[in-house]
Amino acid sequence: MSFQYRHPLSRLIEPASVAIVGANDRPGTVGYAVLRNVIAGGYRGSVHVINPRHESVGGVRAYPRLTDLPDAPDLVLVATRPETLPAIVADAIESRSGGLAILTAHATRPDSGGRDALDHVRVQAREAGLRILGPNSLGLMRPSVGLNASFSQAGIRAGSVALLSQSGGFASAVLDWALADAIGFSTVLSLGNQLDVGFAEALGYLTEDMRTDSIVLYLEGVNDARRFLSALRAAARIKPVVVLKAGRGPAGARAATTHTGVLTGPDAAFDAALRRCGAVRVSGFLQLFSAAKYLSSRYRPVGRNLAVVTNGGGPGVMAVDRASDVGLSVHPLAPETIAELDRALPHHWSRANPVDLMEDARPEHFRAAIALCQKDAGVDGLVTVVTPQTMSDPLQIAQDLREASSRGSKPIIACFMGDATMREPLRVLQDARIPTFRSPEPAVEAFATIAEFYENQRLLMQVPGPLTGVQAPPDTRTARAIIEAARAAGRHVLFESETKAILAAFLIPTAPVTVAGSADEAVSAATRIGFPVALKIHSRDVTHKSDIGGVELNVHAAEGVRAAYERILRNAARAPLPVHVDGVAVEPMLRSDTGRELMIGVLRDAVFGPVITLGAGGRNVEIYADQAAALPPLNEYLARSLIARTRVATTLGEWRGWPAAHVPAVEGVLLRVSEMCCELPDIEALDINPVIVDATGAVVADARMVISPGPAAPVSDRYPHMAICPYPAGLSCSLVLADGTDVTVRPIRPEDAEMEQAFVRRLSDESRYFRFANSLHELSESMLVRFTQIDYDRELALVALVTGDSGPTQIGVARYVMVADDETCEFAVVVADAWQTRGIGRRLMTCLIEAARMRGLQTMFGYVLGQNTKMLRLMTTLGFEIHFDPEDSSMRRVVLPLQAGNSGG
Repeated sequence: MSFQYRHPLSRLIEPASVAIVGANDRPGTVGYAVLRNVIAGGYRGSVHVINPRHESVGGVRAYPRLTDLPDAPDLVLVATRPETLPAIVADAIESRSGGLAILTAHATRPDSGGRDALDHVRVQAREAGLRILGPNSLGLMRPSVGLNASFSQAGIRAGSVALLSQSGGFASAVLDWALADAIGFSTVLSLGNQLDVGFAEALGYLTEDMRTDSIVLYLEGVNDARRFLSALRAAARIKPVVVLKAGRGPAGARAATTHTGVLTGPDAAFDAALRRCGAVRVSGFLQLFSAAKYLSSRYRPVGRNLAVVTNGGGPGVMAVDRASDVGLSVHPLAPETIAELDRALPHHWSRANPVDLMEDARPEHFRAAIALCQKDAGVDGLVTVVTPQTMSDPLQIAQDLREASSRGSKPIIACFMGDATMREPLRVLQDARIPTFRSPEPAVEAFATIAEFYENQRLLMQVPGPLTGVQAPPDTRTARAIIEAARAAGRHVLFESETKAILAAFLIPTAPVTVAGSADEAVSAATRIGFPVALKIHSRDVTHKSDIGGVELNVHAAEGVRAAYERILRNAARAPLPVHVDGVAVEPMLRSDTGRELMIGVLRDAVFGPVITLGAGGRNVEIYADQAAALPPLNEYLARSLIARTRVATTLGEWRGWPAAHVPAVEGVLLRVSEMCCELPDIEALDINPVIVDATGAVVADARMVISPGPAAPVSDRYPHMAICPYPAGLSCSLVLADGTDVTVRPIRPEDAEMEQAFVRRLSDESRYFRFANSLHELSESMLVRFTQIDYDRELALVALVTGDSGPTQIGVARYVMVADDETCEFAVVVADAWQTRGIGRRLMTCLIEAARMRGLQTMFGYVLGQNTKMLRLMTTLGFEIHFDPEDSSMRRVVLPLQAGNSGG
């Protein structure tokens, strides 16, 4: 049988036939509502009713069971009691149905028998290829085929926005509101309890869906973080994704163990994940769809500098206040812009940003001010606030705004305050897809959302490569040995000396520590280190040493060391709870007259794994509450972005007469901490506080690590503890050709973009045609980004390199991309013309096939032009089955079963 890929949700979301189990004639029931909606929606497929008690329902013939239908339905809608579900699923499997939506409530608590029954149903359905939506689902809608397979009272308008909702009630409310506001949908999916189909697979479908331009999500939680983020990243590369999340849970009990735990809010990891995935989060219901509309417009990436043009001083001030709240800058206009505005405007204009044209402003004044602000290089976007004044002409101003928006690439947000006189101007702007608002604050928030979206898009494009090879490798063996020794001793909170030893193993500059068991040993250590020194209690029982008087700073002499040692012991004895003193740590007193104190932390989130945090440090860290968060792995760009989001970042430049701090040193510590997160899956929490940074560099003064209890976490090249898969360095290898040429094979990196472009340009016309099936001569910018900035969890590109006097040259590449079923991947391979017939293509494909097998994939497939006989011979020798493509006689489908027992058909 020939292999043909079809998205596994296709039959469920875009069915050719629907069967409704439990449809009835009783108003007020789910079965009644869903049948009426399917019929009233003008569904263009066939509709069947399953009800053994009636011959027909709602004018539609009724069948006793699914197995009695003349043909297999694509979609089965279940509107019956929970106890009937196992038999319905068995019938759906027997009748070869495509998908099943459970519209009724079912017990889903882990301690309920219903949960066990649902799990059994899920396993049965998965094995048979039957996909399940729900339970507790409102249903689904696909206007392109006239399908309203829900029990919502609201209708639906066709459009290009897709809605994925975890809550049926929320989806129903959105539909009711959207109909009145003329918002249309390509797809609506109410996921319910996600027994089977979840956000990841639904996002995968919508990413490929040509009818969907933007995606909005309402969710309350995430189950499989890596799968969710991988799908979200793939979607956000192509279409705007806007998220509204509810259910902000309480911080975990571990928060008391570290400052990082106290400061990291329960939603910080989710926010960090969304930023990294290129999506944008909104806080309210109405923002969800307005954001989707204006993000799908033609606006290009912008900064955060806003110009406000208005004919009302008060609304201008309101806009500036809100801009400050959301992190925007109402940037001073350039002197040349001011000069040109002076020539174009009446003498009484504000001569500043906001550009207040005063109450007597005419349309030509707005037109001139908008055009000149658009020209100003320091302005990233405009908010135009129009109030109804005697001299104003709102309709003309709206028409001028429409023209200005069509000419420029900077976002223009329109705020027309009022009602009766503003209806027609607002219609003009809405028809032109210009974001419109009735008050200044949401208009400013809209610009902030656009700016945040494009900032997040830049974060999405970051794919950190390995530090090893660029910098010296860490001593991971020593670090893991320290962790195992602590675990063997029954401790999950490491001593400061142990934590610093781990940091040192990862090449992070730290102040050395000597643990003294007596006052004499402390004096000896201090003399050896050099005065002044700091003394700290060394105890497995103390979380925050200064809270019990366990820290003595700036000790200058031997007698001072003795006295400090004794004070620490006395304070420990007077502590509210018993404290076992394991010694006193002696370390150099780090001093810098211009040093800034930072705190770098790590916290293991229950869903998203390790999260890196940064903010102001020192003893008052919890008072400052300055913290930004990011998901590892990081690269230089991501580290700089993390630093920029903190308040303490403003002190790292020249500040109060101090020289600028050495920010690259802070970036270096962040990158090494990121590497620790990847390589040490046992880290539960980490405080590095403070990191002292000045003009010369950064050094760790104090640190504390908490490791997970229980056995050591497994170390794997796939990094299962990470939400975002790091660079798979373990897939790199070397080979020697028959003529002695050394070839390196490794996964592609973002910095390979120029090399990849040069490789494609050097290919012959025939090789390019065989690879891309068209006359492409070079990769477009978007293709280049897509080929080199990849998600290593769902795709892989292996490049073959030879190194000459001018550096490495790419001579081949093989890649696979997983399709939505998470079991199948599509591959492509091409070798430079001068290097063909030398075994490089075979070696690349062998490595790629092995990597796909290790990933657990079941089938690899690809397309080869029939005239590419050399490639078809290679595929045959590698074990691929070759089939004619029924849709294109010039093309061959080649299919390889990857796992034993998989037929590949």
